[in-house]
Amino acid sequence: MSPHPDSSRGGDGPGVTGRIGPGPGLGEGLPGGARPRAAAPPYVLTEDTPVYVISVAAELSGLHPQTLRQYDRLGLVSPDRTAGRGRRYSARDIQQLREVQRLSQDEGINLAGIKRIIELENQVAALQSRVAELVDALEGAAATLQQREAAVHASYRRDLVPYQQVQQSSALVVWRPKR
Repeated sequence: MSPHPDSSRGGDGPGVTGRIGPGPGLGEGLPGGARPRAAAPPYVLTEDTPVYVISVAAELSGLHPQTLRQYDRLGLVSPDRTAGRGRRYSARDIQQLREVQRLSQDEGINLAGIKRIIELENQVAALQSRVAELVDALEGAAATLQQREAAVHASYRRDLVPYQQVQQSSALVVWRPKR
């Protein structure tokens, strides 16, 4: 795979497409108007990737930075830390900050109650995850059991099993234990 045509200019690096500014756009500058292949990104941003500094997180959540520090001290929202101990908030942290604010202001719940709610929600999520793992394990064990049972049934030698017709009788048998 060849690097992006603009990779020699520095900046975003190889494989970055959709660039704003000078340079060939998609399909320009390549033979036949072909689109350049984007290289796989060296990292993947998820909901849990810590990217926001405290000032940006405060602005996104609508809270004061000192409030975010207080929530961190109380353990309501605990962002990741950099090597220099600076806070880095993820998108999930921002959502949780908004939820804490909503519970506090709209529902009138105190911070201790909010902390307990968050702990219980985390516990429920962990238990749901564990139940899903156990269901998967159970389904796997059931499939394995069915395969083994089918293998045992396939191994029967049906040609050696004698067939006898059962006669029905109306006789009554009385059993008396010996003393």
